[in-house]
This record gives sequence, C-alpha cells and structure tokens, in this order.
Amino acid sequence: MSPTDRPAVGWIGLGALGAPMAANLLAAGFPLTVHNRNRSREAPLLQAGARGAGSPAEAATAAEVLLVCVSDDCAVEAVLLGAEILGTDQTAARQGLQPGTLVIDCSTVSPATSRCMAAQLAQQGVDYIDAPVTGGTEGARTGTLSVLVGGDPAQLERARPLLEVIGSRISHLGPVGSGQQAKAVNQVLVAGSYAAVAEAMALGQRLGLPMEQVCEALAAGAAGSWALENRAANMLRGQFPLGFKLALHRKDLAIALEAAAAAGMELPVSQLVAAMEDSLLASGHGNDDVSALARWFGSQG
Repeated sequence: MSPTDRPAVGWIGLGALGAPMAANLLAAGFPLTVHNRNRSREAPLLQAGARGAGSPAEAATAAEVLLVCVSDDCAVEAVLLGAEILGTDQTAARQGLQPGTLVIDCSTVSPATSRCMAAQLAQQGVDYIDAPVTGGTEGARTGTLSVLVGGDPAQLERARPLLEVIGSRISHLGPVGSGQQAKAVNQVLVAGSYAAVAEAMALGQRLGLPMEQVCEALAAGAAGSWALENRAANMLRGQFPLGFKLALHRKDLAIALEAAAAAGMELPVSQLVAAMEDSLLASGHGNDDVSALARWFGSQG
C-alpha cells in the first residue's frame, strides 16, 4: 500500500496497549488523529506527527477508519454512542462518523456489547468489526499481537492493512461478536496457565529446589508454555512488570464466566482463579501484571 492509499485513521484510547498500537500505525505512514480521555497521553504521538482531537466525535469526523481500544463495555458505549445511550454530555464518536466509515473495536468487551455497537452504528451506514487482541504490551510494542476478528469478511479485508501493522496473526472467526468469544477462550487459557506456573514456582521454592535450573529443564518438556518461559523468572523474583493488568484480566474473566453460564456449563479452574484475583485486587494489586497471581501463594504461610 502506497502512502497515498493509506486511509485517514482515527484512534480512541491510548492505554498500555492502545498507545503502542497507534504509534505503530503512525510509523507505518497512516494519517492519524488520536483522542484519549486523559489528554496528556496524546503528547508522544502528537510529537511524532499525529493530530490531536478534543473529543471522540472530532477523532471520528475525518476518519475513514476509526479504531477503539478502551477498558470495558461502559467505555466502549460511552465513546461510540455517548449521550444517546448513557445520558451523558460526552461528544461521542457517533456524532462524527460518516456513512461508509469502518469502526474497528480492539477493546475486550462482551459479545453482546459488540453486537449492540454494530447494530447501532449500522443505522447510520457505519460498518463495525470486533477485533480484540492478545499478546500483552510486548506484542503491542513489537506489532506482533494476535488479532481475533468477528464481522463481515469484506470489512476485514478493508481493515487488514491496518491490522497487519499491529498484529502478526489475524484470524477471522465468524460474525460480529465472534472475536470477543475467542478472546474469552483466550482469557480462560491465560487464567489456567498463569495460575499453574505460579503454583509450580511456589511449590518448587518451598521445596528448596534450584528453580532457575528446574524451569530450564521443564521448559523443553510437556510442561513448557508461554507463561513458563516469559513469566516464571519474574514470579521467582517477586517482580511483576506490566504486560497485562490483573484487574483487566479479572474483568475479562468475568466475561468468560458469563458466557459459560449462558452456555450451561461451569469453568471450575477459571472460577478458582477469579477468586484468587479477587483476593489480590482487595490487597491493592490490580495494577500489577497477571503474573502477580504468584503473590497469592505468598499469603499461604
């Protein structure tokens, strides 16, 4: 895609994932307008050549493609639909979106919220796909996220040039909401794998084993996993640099548990991890990385 072919992009939400994702699009030559509730977070992108917008509506006005990466369902509803849905005085993106614009929602929300957003925006001729991501802040910085897409295949093809900048794997999983369902499955896997690594590290330390050597030995066998390779060392040191906030994972896990309940099944491992995370949230560890699950074992004597 030549520079003149790149669509004008609006971006709403510059958190731990959104900011590096937006920066990668800007570096790739996409004309970029950004908005964040805390306007100071826009500064690095403005210095790099992006334009700032005073509201979601302003970010959407000139955009051919609008990307959203915010914290939860309420935030998505607020920035996209605003006053019409929530009774707020926020100038929402809907007021600036033009017919034919594509909205790509990279937030992690419930499938029902994605379907609602798609239906509401379709009333004014705006297209929508849900495209939650996985891979943490590391993947966001390096452009190697996995993007889980739900929506019309034709709209995915419109989105693909942008998604290929922010992710190394783009998977179309069905209609709108399917990306969010796949993200729920992902968060169940994260819950079990991180908790298992944390538990194993705690046991090995209690037994007095040389755990760095143990991890090296186990990583090549059936117990090897991304969590073991990338988080075990930090757990052993009691350090939890941010990859993905524990508080946000707990929010996502609630979505997965709700989906399971609606499907008539229980997720006992996820329920146990949710209780562990609730305990850590109550102790003030919500802003730590999910690997702070290791702290829970430190409270066991």
